[in-house]
Amino acid sequence: MQHSSRWFGRLNALLLALFASATLLPFVNMVAVSFSSSRAINSGEVSFWPVEFNLDAYVNLIADGQLLIAMKNTILITVVGTALNMLFTVMAAYPLSKRRLKGRNVMLGGILFTMLFGGGLIPNFLLINALGLIDSYWGLWLPALISVYNMFVMKTFFEGLPEEMEESASIDGASDATILWKIILPLSMPVIAALTLFYAVGWWNSYMNVLIYIKSTDKVSLMVKLYQMLENVSSQLLNTMNGEGVMQATITPESIRAASIVVAILPILCVYPFLQKHFVKGVLMGSVKG
Repeated sequence: MQHSSRWFGRLNALLLALFASATLLPFVNMVAVSFSSSRAINSGEVSFWPVEFNLDAYVNLIADGQLLIAMKNTILITVVGTALNMLFTVMAAYPLSKRRLKGRNVMLGGILFTMLFGGGLIPNFLLINALGLIDSYWGLWLPALISVYNMFVMKTFFEGLPEEMEESASIDGASDATILWKIILPLSMPVIAALTLFYAVGWWNSYMNVLIYIKSTDKVSLMVKLYQMLENVSSQLLNTMNGEGVMQATITPESIRAASIVVAILPILCVYPFLQKHFVKGVLMGSVKG
């Protein structure tokens, strides 16, 4: 039995390694392409290591400074949007987790209805336009203050916490706000970390809403700016004269695309390891009532 268990563990580890390689190797290839020369890319020599290492693709991306402005805009959108999301998600989930709340079932039904049915793109645009929020980040933040799914995850987590702690604190004179801030939230760090990551990734990757509601070029997000730069890539811009006066490609569209993807996902990859230990635990504890 022990021998069979050991072989099962090895086989399981092998399968997991294969699945991990299937997801990781394409990214490694993309990084290698972004740091390789156009000749090596066009000849198909690049696999998982840069060939004729150069930074031309990244220099081309940041040459006019617009990418850095878009990065700053995306950081602002992500930080403020995530903070508002978490604030309003907690403010909605905590009272709805209490059975003593009057009209709780009616409110939950109404909230669930919005999860199943929506107004659609055109009514949303007309509403944002009527509120005067076109070309303002508030036009992105206000309609997306709460994700209903994430709110239900957090509500379920709150319902699984022992009620005796809150009753004891209430007897000692603590208000609901004090109980939430000093007792509930410190115990909820796993689910808070998980939902923060969900919200942050969503804001970081925001594209369609920015494309619709933001008109100023100096306010667009990183994803929209990268798309615009990729659309403007042409052979005339990516060519230069060599020593003999002959047009010679120094950057290929493939390297520009690869560099753009690396720039887009690198910040999230840097943040994720700090939240990973809370990620699975938070989702499981918030999805299944304990």
